[in-house]
Amino acid sequence: MNFARLGFEQVVLRGLRAPRQQLRTQWTMVSGRRWLASEATSPAAASPTASPAEPAPKKQPQPQVKPRPLAEERLESILSPIRTRIIRKKRLAIDELSALGFLNTRGYTTAEEYNLEDLQIALRQQNLYETKRFFSTDNLDVEQNVLFVAAKYPTGQQPREIFFFREGSVVFWNCSDIETNNVLSFLRSFERESYVSALVHGESEVMPYTYIPSTAVDVEGDLVAESSDFNVTSRAFFQNGKFFVTADTDSFLYKYTFSNAMAQSIKLGIWEATLDRYIDSIEHLTEDLKRGRRLRISRAAMLRKTGELFALRHVINLSSDLLDAPDFYWDREELEALYLQVCSYFSITRRTKVMNEKINHCVELAELVSHNLNDAHHIRLEWMIIILIMVEVGFEVLHFVSDHSDPHTLSVLPLAAPAAASIPK
Repeated sequence: MNFARLGFEQVVLRGLRAPRQQLRTQWTMVSGRRWLASEATSPAAASPTASPAEPAPKKQPQPQVKPRPLAEERLESILSPIRTRIIRKKRLAIDELSALGFLNTRGYTTAEEYNLEDLQIALRQQNLYETKRFFSTDNLDVEQNVLFVAAKYPTGQQPREIFFFREGSVVFWNCSDIETNNVLSFLRSFERESYVSALVHGESEVMPYTYIPSTAVDVEGDLVAESSDFNVTSRAFFQNGKFFVTADTDSFLYKYTFSNAMAQSIKLGIWEATLDRYIDSIEHLTEDLKRGRRLRISRAAMLRKTGELFALRHVINLSSDLLDAPDFYWDREELEALYLQVCSYFSITRRTKVMNEKINHCVELAELVSHNLNDAHHIRLEWMIIILIMVEVGFEVLHFVSDHSDPHTLSVLPLAAPAAASIPK
């Protein structure tokens, strides 16, 4: 059976390489194993005894043989086996980590900003989560921008915890899908400039983590000191895409550090999607410039597009901590090392650099289009002025012609002529 399928695949691939050959196809069934036998023929082979002087017979149109559905399915599996395997491997990895005792931490970015004060009051009234920390991460302590809560009613041995960031991100620790969706729906009332649901779920992140004893031994049985920069007294470390943390209450800052880096990556993903949509919206302008057509955008719309671009550049380079580590880790070297390690795993520095390069190209295109539109506007104004001057000149010409062509124009006679004629000599 396998040999028959192998021969069938070779015939189909040969037909793809030589589409101009005539194929005479026969479908035979021999013991249910051989499916296809094909033979390539030429006009000379069809009439070997024909004389050179005789005219060649006209070619008869060959009926097109429709491919079997089984062949189409087989070709699809041949041409795209990698995509299916990648998806299966990802699912298998999650299942394997869950079988090894790993838990999941999920991160979402749902809006530009959260109202954490009102959210804390609403969670207290709901009486399902207990506020553990509500603190500020900047040195000035101007406003509290992180809310850390834990579930009051346990559903398993490990706690369920949530980090809310004022920048519009939320990270769930050991929460089920049902609980996650309920909290996301509950957050809608406290969001400012919410994102669409498809974008929120498309840019989410899921990372595995597990609790370790205070001796800091990983799942392979190796000491942390032998495979990382942390010593054996470290309460948390990140290794091979997995987060390991101790179960004591003092590990709160390590969870926050990991959640902070994860939230930065998700927020960056939202901005990347926003930039991609912006690029798609101005793609037709490059075609207009290339073909020399009139630009299909107004000056006001282009000004708004330029404002969107500079607003995105502002939040990436000035309002966020993507270019450098936050000041919160200035005097916490161990937390800073963990934060930078997780950021390196998510390639935040490289992605930020790529985004700035794309923004620079978009700025150049926006400036070029703006200059073109301004030049067209100036030319339009100049032509309007020229037309007005021409109209004024035309009116003056009409007045001049009408004044000299009127037959009833009165002539002015001198007054001294009749008096001189009446004087006698």
